[in-house]
Amino acid sequence: MNKNNFRPSQEVLEKYADIMVNFALGRGKGIKKGDVVRIAAKECSKPLFIELRRAVWRAGGHVISDYQPNNDPQHPDAEKHFYMHAKEHQVKHFPHHYLKGLMREIDHSIFVLGENDMRALSEVDPKMLMQRGEAMKPFMEWRTEKENQGKFTWTICLYGTEAMAKEAGMSVKEYWQQIVQACFLDKKNPIAVWKKLYKELEVYRKKLNLLAVDRLHVKGPDADLWIKLGKKRRWMGGGGANIPSFELFTSPDWRGTEGWIRFNQPLYRYGNLVTGIKLEFKDGKVIHSSARKNEKFLKQMIATPNADKIGEYSLTDKRFSRITRFMAETLFDENIGGPQGNTHLALGKSYHDCYDGNPSKISKAGWKHLGFNDSSVHTDIISTAPRIVTAYLKYGTSKIIYKNGRFVL
Repeated sequence: MNKNNFRPSQEVLEKYADIMVNFALGRGKGIKKGDVVRIAAKECSKPLFIELRRAVWRAGGHVISDYQPNNDPQHPDAEKHFYMHAKEHQVKHFPHHYLKGLMREIDHSIFVLGENDMRALSEVDPKMLMQRGEAMKPFMEWRTEKENQGKFTWTICLYGTEAMAKEAGMSVKEYWQQIVQACFLDKKNPIAVWKKLYKELEVYRKKLNLLAVDRLHVKGPDADLWIKLGKKRRWMGGGGANIPSFELFTSPDWRGTEGWIRFNQPLYRYGNLVTGIKLEFKDGKVIHSSARKNEKFLKQMIATPNADKIGEYSLTDKRFSRITRFMAETLFDENIGGPQGNTHLALGKSYHDCYDGNPSKISKAGWKHLGFNDSSVHTDIISTAPRIVTAYLKYGTSKIIYKNGRFVL
């Protein structure tokens, strides 16, 4: 068999679908009989899409499919062709009634990341991509509102393709070996392994949440950054929203971000590859940004409303992660282990589940008052460089919480 014609075994696909439907959704509990699950995937992910549908049906749920053609330049329905031909009113079109009804109907959502052309949108004007994201923002707001009410869960997974493997410098078989390893698909009962790991991760999450943290100082050869946690914050992780996920993260008060940070990992976003990113913050906002490659795209993204502010800060302990190689996909790269673990931040939208209370009780003005950022953008940018993270506590002392790629708690 040609190495680029590799396809995962039926056993791997069934285990993968089982994790997503019966563990990742429902915040680690899986779906219930009668639940409606929307599954979004491109045709290059068809083998996993089929198994996900079967898994939902076996669990007694209902499926709403969002199955899209590949980003193939030869395909008349390719996503790129929309941006090639769309006028401004088409880019900004928002199908209000359809998406409102969809959000009312579904209880869960699974999004399968899979691309057969990683650079399909690289020639599209970044401004158009950002305008499209802004147009779709109400749908994300409805999703967040339903999630805050405890009536909706979502998860994301990855289906490896030749194009993705090539971008990461691997064969498809090697790429899938990383997926299998990272998601415990080589284990007899992957869900049991995930539950055990999340119990271990929960020990550190609880310790972080017991600290009365005022500010974090992120220090390393590529960073000197201060992050203010803010009122009523908590660390999250281990809930199944992403598979795989080994990180612990929080959504800080964006107004307290000061300093500078560089990122040694590439960013893939909207079909664009951005490398050598450096950000400088003052009074909570990015006042300077640069990149070795695709700086124009980076600046256009940051120019999107509130994408110049921090929405998330995250730490991954290398002892938990089974990801050992760069995957050219944020879902995996933001969870990489390696010699120094990884630390990353996201520009844009905050996560409301990082509020230490009942998020359904907080108004839009309330989120703003608390310093939770609101944006159509949420872009994770990653570094695997050595970092020491020190927590400065509210009663005047300090404590190192992360060093040498590990939590120190």
